Amino acid sequence: MICNNLSVNEVGHLCFAGRDVTELAQKYATPLYLLDEDKIREKCRIYTKAMKTSFGEEALPLYAGKALCIKDIYRIMREEGMGIDVVSSGEIFTASQGGFPMERAYFHGNNKTDADVAYAMDAGVGYFVCDNEEELFAIEQAAKARGMIQKILIRVAPGIDPHTHKAISTGSIDSKFGAAIETGQAGELTALALQQPHVSLEGYHCHIGSQIFETEPFVDAAAIMIQFIATVREYLGYTAKELNLGGGMAVRYLEDHPNIDYANNIAVIADKMKHICAHYDLPMPRVRMEPGRSIVADAGMTLYTVGTLKTIPNFRSYVSIDGGMPDNPRYALYESPYTVVTANRMNDDKDTVCTIAGRCCESGDLIQEGVKLPKPQRGDILAVLTTGAYNYSMASNYNRIPRPAMVRLCGGEDQLILRRETFEDLIKNEI
Repeated sequence: MICNNLSVNEVGHLCFAGRDVTELAQKYATPLYLLDEDKIREKCRIYTKAMKTSFGEEALPLYAGKALCIKDIYRIMREEGMGIDVVSSGEIFTASQGGFPMERAYFHGNNKTDADVAYAMDAGVGYFVCDNEEELFAIEQAAKARGMIQKILIRVAPGIDPHTHKAISTGSIDSKFGAAIETGQAGELTALALQQPHVSLEGYHCHIGSQIFETEPFVDAAAIMIQFIATVREYLGYTAKELNLGGGMAVRYLEDHPNIDYANNIAVIADKMKHICAHYDLPMPRVRMEPGRSIVADAGMTLYTVGTLKTIPNFRSYVSIDGGMPDNPRYALYESPYTVVTANRMNDDKDTVCTIAGRCCESGDLIQEGVKLPKPQRGDILAVLTTGAYNYSMASNYNRIPRPAMVRLCGGEDQLILRRETFEDLIKNEI
């Protein structure tokens, strides 16, 4: 099993967080998102402990809400003492409704509107991650109008290629995110920020990409950022107090993906950073990291019911399910790998190679290709593993398909935390 919250019971059914998922599918219907709260808390504690041990007591992991943004998540983050990363007014609203203390929120985005800036300040967001000159001026004006000083970080593009899929590699020079060091824009934005009377520049942020298994890209990015901090100190007399290294640590989607020791990775990065800071005679800044996927991905699972098996001789077999790209668009977007199993027949021989096809009128509506399963039968329950991140958060109503319900599993109990959309929901905003 790719994660320790998975098992098979005595009747050959898949269990998730100790619960028979076939029974959950019968109780709540499919498609169905499942969420393991205990696993989420475990990951939060790994990050919190490792960062404080390796970087010092002021270090703080920030949960990246874009991975999964629902009210209940922010209850958990609040109780676990996490910070959060938000990227829109909608995420700020959701976190606030979940009772999260917004002074521990960091507001990202490459195009914050004037309305976004105003909303975030009025909501009490602690930090803005400033992307560009226009945004800096907007923050200054909004803070001035409120008679306050707004803390910011400047987002910097360090020019690192983490060798991941191009669509999720965001730290290179040619990127819509941040100000590049190499072009001189990061230094210019720093100088400009230091001139603003209603802005307090606390430090810098960088993010080099996602689903990165190695520590080297993070170490390289940290080295570039610390060297930049030293250069800014030399030319502008300003020493950054905070450095946010972003997110991007990988998760296991397949059996052949390596296991990730997040605490060890953090210790390796911290050790290298300490040496680099010592080389430049810099104090270690307050360190932030932004885990999202690695907090919630393997805490999630999606269940589907099989409808049809269509075999095209000498080509392939299509297994159609009652969900698809509206509830998980990641294969259509990135060809993202997933492990798919027949939850009600875990001990049966996997004798059929299948393409898992969604129900939409779209040829690209696929969940996975080349999957080995027991010969699918109508009514089988398919489980797609590791779907806690970027599934519900990217879901749509394409083909007017209502989004699934979500059930939280905790301590052996199940609770509905997100109701299934109705047909009425689909038209509620129409006039």
